Amino acid sequence: MKLSVYIGMAALFSITSCGKDFLQTSATDKYNEGNWWQTQNQAISMINGCYTVVRDEQLYGIVFSGAFGEENISPNSYSFGLDSPLEVGGHNAGNANRFYLKWNANYKGIGRTNYLLDNIDKIPQMDASLKERIKGEACFLRALFYANLVNYFGGVPLILEAPNLEKQASLPRNSRQEVITQILDDLDKASAVLPPSYSGSDIGRATKGASLALKTRVLLYESRWSEAAATAKEVMDLNQYSLFPDYRSLFLPENENNPEVIFDVQSKTPEYPNYSDLLLELQINLAPTLDLVNSYLMKDGLPIQDSPLYDPEHPYENRDPRLHKTIVVPGYMFRGAVVSETKYFSTGFGFKKYTSYKDSVARENITYSEINYIMLRYADVLLMYAEAKNEAAGGDETVYNALNQIRRRAGMPDFNETLSKEELREAIRHERRIELAGEALYYHDIRRWRTAEIVMNGPVLNSKGQVVQIRAFNANRDYLWPIHSITIQDNPALEQNPGY
Repeated sequence: MKLSVYIGMAALFSITSCGKDFLQTSATDKYNEGNWWQTQNQAISMINGCYTVVRDEQLYGIVFSGAFGEENISPNSYSFGLDSPLEVGGHNAGNANRFYLKWNANYKGIGRTNYLLDNIDKIPQMDASLKERIKGEACFLRALFYANLVNYFGGVPLILEAPNLEKQASLPRNSRQEVITQILDDLDKASAVLPPSYSGSDIGRATKGASLALKTRVLLYESRWSEAAATAKEVMDLNQYSLFPDYRSLFLPENENNPEVIFDVQSKTPEYPNYSDLLLELQINLAPTLDLVNSYLMKDGLPIQDSPLYDPEHPYENRDPRLHKTIVVPGYMFRGAVVSETKYFSTGFGFKKYTSYKDSVARENITYSEINYIMLRYADVLLMYAEAKNEAAGGDETVYNALNQIRRRAGMPDFNETLSKEELREAIRHERRIELAGEALYYHDIRRWRTAEIVMNGPVLNSKGQVVQIRAFNANRDYLWPIHSITIQDNPALEQNPGY
């Protein structure tokens, strides 16, 4: 879809009207309500405009302030000089713009999808299968936007009609469960009509697998274990996806849209560039913590404190190979040179994942690239299946098979199949952290696991064990974000989340 996503025409409408009926006209030299919804190309333009919201800088556009930067409010990462009140527990309803902007960005997407769904049937003689596919794409995107809102804020106003300020400006919050029910309904509608894959310029659009994978994530986040496992199994049974052979190459631009990718944010320079090279390598706005680095096991599958392979004089040797495929550590090659102790001033470590650089190839600084940001990939589906299945009924052969596919790709030993349910739970959680490190999912994991109050209270350490930040997490408040004070000022019917 790199060549086909353009700005939504809804934002460009110019509506002309006069008080007298005989003077009411529809301009023919520009798009407006009077001459729109006439062709299927206009419908395609509208759904492309809905996709454009996905790359909003507050959602999945690769900038520090979006989802990508939320790695910094987990134990995985730290940002020197760009920390926000949320990282240190000093936030309130008015001192962090991300609460206001995140809310608005998702509702912008909801407004566009609602507008399309309310009007697409007006188009005469439109190909019926294309119309149903576009409706399915809109339902998928609307579900994505509402899933974001629920994840951050809990229950929110549920709006299913085209934007109407008079009717919608003062709506109260619906319950979380009401919103979740609508999300799942939208995803069921989408998965029923979306194709398993696309070709050509349509690559990147939502597929049946994307809809089912997002449904799995929603169910998992709601602790609906049996349903989540069953839905993940549907994705697996599509036989549409597989693990890419090499973990590092999975995230390089030359391998985008590979068989592991289920849904991603398509980047294209100069129209829709990805700034991850700038953020990670030059500005160092996201830097791995010592806690993350120390969490990588040894090659024998044991933690560093238990393995005979660990050598404190050479702490990065004989580790889970994903360490060196995810993180740049001092003393090793990256960009054709040995990395110095002082290069990554933030923590001493850098993120390699989501950069365009290679270990042995010298290359000049890159400002932006076309790396696609992967929102849903097959390894995550396997991990979600394993977690949900274990929580529902304990580990079985299918759980270990899903996990061992990931471990074998990484070059790690298989899981011990004698683990208890509780032991397997901890092993799966650890595997999620390592496999998905740097992908902005761990923050949501520690919140849904209710472990944030443990892992987000205390110091952040750099590579030398020095404290670079003290974090705080209030268990009575911080599992949800506050609705921004400006948002409540605009709509006093909104009830604030507890503790704010």
